[in-house]
Amino acid sequence: MSHHAINESEATAAPHLDFAGTTPYEDYVQADVLTHLQHPRSNDPGEMVFLVTTQVMELWFTVIVHEWETATRALVADDVPTAVAALKRSVRELEALNASWKPLGQLTPGQFNSYRAALGEGSGFQSAMYRRMEFLLGEKSASMLVPHRGAPRVHAELEKALHEPSLYDEVLRLLARRGHAVPRAVLDRDVSKRYEPSPEVEAVWTALYSGDESDELARLGEALTDVGELVWRWRNDHLVATRRAMGAKAGTGGSAGVAWLEKRARGNVFPELWTARSHV
Repeated sequence: MSHHAINESEATAAPHLDFAGTTPYEDYVQADVLTHLQHPRSNDPGEMVFLVTTQVMELWFTVIVHEWETATRALVADDVPTAVAALKRSVRELEALNASWKPLGQLTPGQFNSYRAALGEGSGFQSAMYRRMEFLLGEKSASMLVPHRGAPRVHAELEKALHEPSLYDEVLRLLARRGHAVPRAVLDRDVSKRYEPSPEVEAVWTALYSGDESDELARLGEALTDVGELVWRWRNDHLVATRRAMGAKAGTGGSAGVAWLEKRARGNVFPELWTARSHV
């Protein structure tokens, strides 16, 4: 190939570099906005890591809420394949979310204390998007709306989510429509309250898992179990990271810190999917 031909080839392969305004990439991703949202309140370099990691977590919360809401709408429409696909995507996203603990999981007490005061009364339990995740999982609590009274839009979104059926509520309604013996007390429950396990629902899952494993409802159960496992791992990774950074001290924002996280880590979402396995 001649030198002239090589130059022509390079010119053809060169990306478009000259734009009248911002780049199309910037217009789509808003990278300049994202990379200028960090405003550390101390001079400690570790605070930047904490701040960015926490912001990344918020973005993953947003994506996961989108996936679970997609799955919920699909279940209402009896579209199990679309629901399972959304749940499987959320599993990959939960894995990425859980990996966010790695930059924070090795903090020593001294390192954390060097910028902890910058958080003031800020605490992760105040995250509105995480609360929407919890509500979709059936972990409802009206009291968790209280911190958001000063933000009308956020409060309205959370109040709406509180009174809507959770992802698991719609799973159980689907099972009932498919002829499974989900009791009326479960189907007609107050969906603004925390979901409580039901022996009858456990029996439904036991029957499904004792049958054809390729059945789409059994596959739905496994997709939910994958989600439940990673939610449990998230809570435990949070617990371990907090133990390493601050021991048993009270948490920021007035929480009980490790004691509160230990209580949360003991619970499983979609409880009957776990207990039914003992009967198969």
